[in-house]
Formats: sequence, C-alpha cells, structure tokens
Amino acid sequence: MKLTWYGHSAFKIEFDDTSILIDPFLTGNPSFPEELSVDQVSDGVTHVVLTHGHDDHIGDAVEILKKSGAQLTSNFEICMWANRQGVNNISPMNTGGMVDAGPFKIALTKAEHSSSKQADGEAVYLGNPHGVIIEVPGRKVIYHMGDTDIFSDMALINEIYRPKIGIVPVGDRFTMGGKVAAMACTRFFDFDTIVPCHYGTFPIIDETADAFVTAMGAEASRVNAMRPGVNIEI
Repeated sequence: MKLTWYGHSAFKIEFDDTSILIDPFLTGNPSFPEELSVDQVSDGVTHVVLTHGHDDHIGDAVEILKKSGAQLTSNFEICMWANRQGVNNISPMNTGGMVDAGPFKIALTKAEHSSSKQADGEAVYLGNPHGVIIEVPGRKVIYHMGDTDIFSDMALINEIYRPKIGIVPVGDRFTMGGKVAAMACTRFFDFDTIVPCHYGTFPIIDETADAFVTAMGAEASRVNAMRPGVNIEI
C-alpha cells in the first residue's frame, strides 16, 4: 500500500485499483504542495472518508465526490449533509460499526473532539467526531485518529483492531500535543509506523512534529514525519 500526505490531516491510501482520500482539505491548506492541484490528487479516487465536520477536514470533499462519483463514508449526519449538497454515492455509518466497502473494511472509532461546519455565521451540527480504521485483506491495519485528545478507550481500539500504522494528530491546541500524543502511542498501541499530522498548517498550532518525536524517546525510530506531497510504502 502507498500512503501520501497532503498536509494537515489529508491523506491518500492506494492499493490495487483502490484510492482512498481521507479528510481532503486541499484548497486553502497552507501546507498543500504548490506543485499539486486538487484535480491531480483526486484523479482516480474511489472512496472519500471524513473523520468529522470541521472545514479543515471536509475541505474539497463535496467537489471531489460530485466530480469523481467516489463513495463517501462518514457518520450519518455528514453523509446526509453531503447528500443535500448533491453527493449521491454515500455510505453512512457511526461509532463502533464496521462496513465492508469491497476492497477494504472500515470502522469509525471514538474521538475526543467536536464536529460542526460554519454556514452563514452559524455552526451546523454534523454528528460526533471519529477516528477511522481501514482494514485491507493481507495488509497492515491503518488507524487515522482524526482530531482527538488521548482517551483510555484507545486500549480497546488496539485490542479490537490491532492497527500497525498510526496516523496521529500532534499539533496541540485543537488536538493532542507532542507529549500527550507520544503517551497515547506508547501506552496503548504497538504501531510499526507512526505518521504525525495536524501540525505545520496554521500559526496557532505547532510548526513541526519535533515535540512529538522528542517525546517518543527510544521509540522515535517508528516515527515517519513525512513531507507534504511525499508518499511511503506501508
């Protein structure tokens, strides 16, 4: 499988004929590589997954979904909201369930955050925030935590799904900071590879993942602090 980071919490997972975009905040994302375009990133996309309803996670999802015909998987409220925007291929779900998406299975986990979208000066409620489990047969399980604080039920997430690839928010203020994110990774999980995210985007969150890498201590070798636009094999 190939994993590409586009800055903030936007990732693409590619394997065989499947291309999954998670939280495609591209337009207006200061860390999105200038040499790339939304059309380039969304070319061939088959699935879009949204962890929660904040604008820096929904991003370009509606436009990508309408143009590509890709399937949206998210919580019920986000799927219904997207449907009202003209997105027809939806797969609504909620916390704890697992859905067979064909090439992979997906589950939504708890996340300690909030979820709404600003519209006409009002906050539109878009259900609970989530993390995402991606299970591809014969491949390592991926856990994109979404935006979250640490919580003790991470131990259950590890026990149930045994994720080996962790995509972890570390930027502080709106999510875990580096020290707490390192605690979450080392106390609750046995990741082979940890990819930090949700940093270096806006001045009010951490500019780098350095605090996280430092806090990982002897386990820092498992961290891959990617550059936006770069991909790795997982």
